[in-house]
Amino acid sequence: MSAERLESILAGLNDAQRDAVTAARGPVAILAGAGTGKTTTITHRIAYQVASGAFGPGQILAVTFTEKAAGELKTRLAGLGVEGVEARTFHAAALAQLSRMWPKYAGAPVGDILDAKAPLIASLANALPPPHRFVPRRDLASEIEWAKNRMVAPDGYLDEVAATTHVPPLPAELMQRLYAGYERRKRAVGRFDFEDMLGLAVRLFDEHEGAAGEVRARYQAFTVDEYQDVNPLQQALLDAWLGGRDELCVVGDDYQTIYGFTGATPSYLLEFRDRFPAGRVMRLEENYRSTPEVLAAANRLGDRLGGYRKTLRATRASGPPPVMRPVTGEAAEEAAFVVEQVRRLHGSEGVPFEQMAVLYRLNARSEQFEEALADAGIPFQVRDGAFLRRPGPRGALIRLRRDAVATEPVASAVERVTVALGFDPEAEPDSEEEATRQSDLARLRALAGEFAAARPDGDIGQFLDELAHRFSPERSARGVNLMTYHRAKGLEFEALFLPRLLDGELPFRSGRNRASVEEERRLLYVGITRAKRFLCLTWPTDGRGGRSQFVDELQWQPSSPRPAASPSASGRKARGRGKGDLPTGNPSFDALRRWRRDRAERDGVPAFVVFHDSTLAEIASRQPRMLSDLRTVSGVGPAKLERYGREVLRVLHGPELVDRPPPK
Repeated sequence: MSAERLESILAGLNDAQRDAVTAARGPVAILAGAGTGKTTTITHRIAYQVASGAFGPGQILAVTFTEKAAGELKTRLAGLGVEGVEARTFHAAALAQLSRMWPKYAGAPVGDILDAKAPLIASLANALPPPHRFVPRRDLASEIEWAKNRMVAPDGYLDEVAATTHVPPLPAELMQRLYAGYERRKRAVGRFDFEDMLGLAVRLFDEHEGAAGEVRARYQAFTVDEYQDVNPLQQALLDAWLGGRDELCVVGDDYQTIYGFTGATPSYLLEFRDRFPAGRVMRLEENYRSTPEVLAAANRLGDRLGGYRKTLRATRASGPPPVMRPVTGEAAEEAAFVVEQVRRLHGSEGVPFEQMAVLYRLNARSEQFEEALADAGIPFQVRDGAFLRRPGPRGALIRLRRDAVATEPVASAVERVTVALGFDPEAEPDSEEEATRQSDLARLRALAGEFAAARPDGDIGQFLDELAHRFSPERSARGVNLMTYHRAKGLEFEALFLPRLLDGELPFRSGRNRASVEEERRLLYVGITRAKRFLCLTWPTDGRGGRSQFVDELQWQPSSPRPAASPSASGRKARGRGKGDLPTGNPSFDALRRWRRDRAERDGVPAFVVFHDSTLAEIASRQPRMLSDLRTVSGVGPAKLERYGREVLRVLHGPELVDRPPPK
């Protein structure tokens, strides 16, 4: 191939990208920081491999994590004049190989793929004891996938859970029995699932030398994208393809490992040089997405991420400093602030609504922003499923349409249906999905209460119509993007809002589930690096738990005065009460919890929305006698003081103290 052709492939690349592209033989690890042109680099490297004669296009297998990424890679290669390179996901490559070679070597058809795990799981889940019967089927399916991605069969499941800090959605013994039952039913119907697809391919190559020889003769070089997200099962398949060879290029960023709940681990990327001592590790740090101000924030957090050190350097012009501030009040006030900023950026800065995004940790948080944007007449789109389409509200609406009696009061009907779906205001869910479901059911009850108060004679049909109208702007599939941090990975936006930076939400904690602080920190890093020019981080002052420890770690230097420092996470832990440290046998604490349960049921919200246990424990300990005393308790903000203050004092001291007239 002519020097001109090779130079045309290198045209426009920066020095680090050129070095990575011209490293045509493996082993090579490319550490591609956020926004540094990862896809450009690997497509140009593959084109260079072909143009330089290192490999023919049919000898290269490029592995991606999504079909969309595989399609993008093929399109870009075609634009560089390269055809014939195979680009597939792990699963697509495994299925193609099984379809071609399993009948030949195993002597039987490979079988049919199971479309979804839920149908086999459903009856097993319905037979669980009542406290666990309503755990979302998606959580159970995800747990099975976690085990299978780690190559753990049902008989080894309990040992694996005991050996890790992983928290199952059910008690481990129950989950192990459900997993075993799922495997039995799957075999009985003669199907295999997506994880089996990879496992069968590994088995094919382990047990049949002829099959291994075929795949290794066909593919001489491998490129694996998003290598920080590889799980043990995928790595086992990659090892089977390689067969001891080292013509491998892996591309990834350990700072962006955010799928640990699936079994993904950055260890294979971080230990690349241990496995391949002669391998080259190259860094891409020139960022083409974000302003220097946004990257300064990302780099401050990056200092705490460990792994391979990467400092992102901006190629874009300077922009406005990121905004980071508390918002006085609770979630509604914070949502109103975000909407105000959306309107301002659209009007004064000309930012299209479609180039703005609001990210949140839990799907349940979308509803507050859906309503605020709808009330403001601003179009929006919910990438992870809007409020009415999520499992809790969707199941409740189905039952209301099917079972509700026309004369039944709306609030009563919604209360009855949500109870049947397992709503529990005292619940401390052990998974993100269940936390979202419980919160959504609570919100549906609150909406029903609001409707009944405004329209006492309204019926179920009118209530359903109002819900549809209330959330109708989402139908346009245009406008401001609402999504979780996980869904935002790989995307970018001109303006980005990161609200609800609260301890317990990011990093996430619920029930027995304590998300890895390290992975949660990486999640925030991924969120920050989605922003191109405008970045806004907020938290409500009355939010449960106080602001996130990550706010302090960012060491901001905003244009406005820095808010007073909150206690560090370690300080809060040292001074606060853990769940096991709550007072027992304390009449005031017990009375406050009974009051909170009743108040939460009346409001149709989870108990923690009223007050967290630690707040009640402090109130019981300090015995405040006046509203001004109660205001000094951590977790009692102005809104909660106004809403609940007098009731709390009545519980502690009776109506005589609270309701007596002031002295003349």
